[in-house]
Amino acid sequence: MHAADIHLDSPLYGLSRYEGLPDAEIRGATRAAFDNLVQHAIDEAVDFVVISGDLFDGDWKDMGTGLYFARAMGRLDQARIPVFLLAGNHDAASVLTRSVPWPPNVRLFSTKKPQTHLLPDIRVAISGQSFATSAVTDNLVQAYPEAAPHHFNIGVLHTALAGRQGHAAYAPCSIDDLRSKQYDYWALGHVHEHEIVCEDPYVVFPGNTQGRSIRETGAKGAVIVTVEDLQVTSIDRVELDVLRWVRIEVDCTDQAAGDVPNLLRAALTANWQQNSAGLPIVARIVLVGMTDDAGAMHDRAATLREDARAIASGISPDLFIEKVRVEVGTPQKTSDLMVSDGLANLIHQAPQDPVLTAMLAEDLTPFLLAAQTSLGAAEDQDLRRSASEGNWSAVLNTATLALQSRLARGQ
Repeated sequence: MHAADIHLDSPLYGLSRYEGLPDAEIRGATRAAFDNLVQHAIDEAVDFVVISGDLFDGDWKDMGTGLYFARAMGRLDQARIPVFLLAGNHDAASVLTRSVPWPPNVRLFSTKKPQTHLLPDIRVAISGQSFATSAVTDNLVQAYPEAAPHHFNIGVLHTALAGRQGHAAYAPCSIDDLRSKQYDYWALGHVHEHEIVCEDPYVVFPGNTQGRSIRETGAKGAVIVTVEDLQVTSIDRVELDVLRWVRIEVDCTDQAAGDVPNLLRAALTANWQQNSAGLPIVARIVLVGMTDDAGAMHDRAATLREDARAIASGISPDLFIEKVRVEVGTPQKTSDLMVSDGLANLIHQAPQDPVLTAMLAEDLTPFLLAAQTSLGAAEDQDLRRSASEGNWSAVLNTATLALQSRLARGQ
């Protein structure tokens, strides 16, 4: 079994202010997914488990994280399953300040130089090097040993290769670097999306075992690699997660603001019916498309979120709404506005006006800073977050859409 990026006891982000979420299930999601990993390894009687970095999510808040892991490894030890563990950027030697004695089946790769573990009974050689610090920028592969003759050779590495969007360039290397070692399988970690990069040799990111935010959508898990006569015969992905994040786009083209609840109901119902795994779902809804009523939708963003929550609760107690983002726009016309051409043009061009944007920032930034403590969490309001990040063009865009809508309705 090849797994990576487990991030034990990492929080699930963006849910702290959601009333009604199953707190215990949320807090324990990474552990529950790891429990599934351990049980699956035992049920499948795997010969060994490889964890390619970021088992932990930084230094432990208390000893509970280490004790939990020791108990989980004890279960695998009793099943005679060894575990080969490589430290990545989140659990580098310089990051973890605590430790507990692991069961004898856990073998941690050295941070000083690449190290090879041999399993002579099944002719397997596993080579890897742990991170000594949280930001390793050297090409570690160059120092990995040559392939052991007459063995199935596995290289374990925490890397984004030559780069993957959204991931820091730790231990950078190329596919040619990996091929030069003549290994049969590269067990990579660091990238949270499942990917079989190539098959000659096999270079695999298993993805993380549990999605932790809306940036990590879809099924999460590990892979089971079957080898016969020193050749890979299959790579099977196994799902281990206990709840899933999804992004649902709702097309509001030519729709009125009053129609949105019905659109939400249809989209959420369809998504839930496609949930073949039966796991709890945390959804972000994004309203898209072009409509004359875009301003009213932006105006009602907070109400639409509550509508979505109520609708989701009626569909299933395991369907939750993380956020509703309103990204609808208006068609490029102003003829329907009951205002002068000059004012309509000013409203339309305001978000792209650098002078107006600068004036807004100068006037409102001090107020925003002074009022932050009484405004509550910025993550709950897209407009507030845009202002706090200094994205005044986005603030103007939302404000002008709302103004256009209200003028059109004579408000």
